[in-house]
Amino acid sequence: MAAAGAEPGSDPAAAGGVRFFCTAGRGLEPFLMREVHARLEATQVEYISGKVFFTTCSDLSSMKKLKSAERLFLLIKKQLPIAAPSLRKGKILNEMQRLINDDPGSWLKATSLWKKLLEQDTKGEKVSQRNTNPLKRKVGEDEIVSAKKLKLEGIELAEESHREGQRDRLPEDSREQGDALTEADGLQEQGLQNDMAKAADTQSQEDLTFRVSCRCSGNMGKAFTAQEAGRVVGIALMRKFGWKANLRNPNLEIFVHLSDAYSVVGIPLFRVPLASRTYIQTAGLRSTIAWAMASVAEIKAGALVLDPMCGLGTTLVEAAEEWPDVYYMGADVSDTQLRGAGDNLKAAGLTDKIDLLKASVTELPLPSQSVDVIISDIPFGKKFKLGKDIKSILQEMERVLCVGGAMVLLLSEDHHRHLRDCGGNSIPPTSQGNITDPEMRMLLNPDKRSGTSDTALPSQKAGSSQCPSRVVPCGSLVPVECFKVSLGKTDAFICKYKKAPASGLPPAGCHEPGAHPEMATLPESPSLQDSL
Repeated sequence: MAAAGAEPGSDPAAAGGVRFFCTAGRGLEPFLMREVHARLEATQVEYISGKVFFTTCSDLSSMKKLKSAERLFLLIKKQLPIAAPSLRKGKILNEMQRLINDDPGSWLKATSLWKKLLEQDTKGEKVSQRNTNPLKRKVGEDEIVSAKKLKLEGIELAEESHREGQRDRLPEDSREQGDALTEADGLQEQGLQNDMAKAADTQSQEDLTFRVSCRCSGNMGKAFTAQEAGRVVGIALMRKFGWKANLRNPNLEIFVHLSDAYSVVGIPLFRVPLASRTYIQTAGLRSTIAWAMASVAEIKAGALVLDPMCGLGTTLVEAAEEWPDVYYMGADVSDTQLRGAGDNLKAAGLTDKIDLLKASVTELPLPSQSVDVIISDIPFGKKFKLGKDIKSILQEMERVLCVGGAMVLLLSEDHHRHLRDCGGNSIPPTSQGNITDPEMRMLLNPDKRSGTSDTALPSQKAGSSQCPSRVVPCGSLVPVECFKVSLGKTDAFICKYKKAPASGLPPAGCHEPGAHPEMATLPESPSLQDSL
């Protein structure tokens, strides 16, 4: 299946859009689906675990703004899987080669489109540079540190891609980079710009240099290693198109994922993952998770947003980058963490938007009902016990949160289970608990009319945890929605609560998740398995 709806040499934006896909951490697919609809006006949005496919006319500069994605690819093919258990090894090799030989036109269209996209992006970069202040600017200390951070991240990704025994510790995007990554890849953004220039200057298909990054999972992973599969695909490409292999510094990278559910082939559009934020100096919580938490918090202009256990400030930085017309405050009891957060704020240029203070989450120096939104990553580990500590933390957060305000927490599985059990029995998975009181529905959904039914995404229905049937230990916090997400080797829950009036609390329950006010309403979308 060809990726693009445009012929080589035509303007992709004028030809009905181009087919792309992004990788995402498990559980973040609904966030990414909302985002491609809202930012890119995407159509034909489909999902599978860890990937979201879509069609858009947007340019690369717009796609660089995706916050919940790990990596972005131009789609060459997606098709049914190779039936590894029923075939001999030689037959499987032939099936791999057929990915190239059976439809060479899709490869030629995709590579021509890839060149055109990079040419347009390069022209845009040059125009942007001409419009900037021509005065020379001295490289500051923060920029040097950011460059070092990018270099370290590139080295870490290269090292992790070679650790077969530790793949399950990495997010989906890092695992999918395969074993073809080298230390030189992704060290600095300057390398990416050089790749763009080289690709734009390539005159013919025969001039292309390439490498293959392959991932095999399921039965395919048992039959072949990533290196073996990549070698087979690489040889087929050299024979078919005359491309030259260059494992260290190619013009073009081909990504192949062979699993029991599908076979996907694409071209990575950026060497540096979208999830590697240039504006964060020292990473704490993964940026995609931090952004996802902020995206469901209903942040509005003029609000006061608090992270009472801010750590290195990753969540506050992600929120402030996306919603700038807001006042942010971070608190932490650790001087070390606050120093790191301060460095991140300076690197991101957000010191005027985010205030930091040293305070315990159980004794916040803030008036009652003074905060509009609370977003916090509840630390995992032995320090925070499941009983008294969590209850006292929630009680203090509930005190400072205003009525109608939202609270979004990242909870470990143990913490989530404890709060669920304290709140009462869970709603059966097949039931749809709804708050029927009109005033309460307006409180929980101020942008929706009472009586309007909320529609959940298919991936939300499948991957989101049901809300507890009663409130958490603090009587005025009503659970709204909950997403199970992956942190690598462990899972966690993004849980959202709303503060209801202390009196007149209706029978407990929860409603289906709704789209964020600043996000477009997302229609029902089929899964990729249904379309194959």
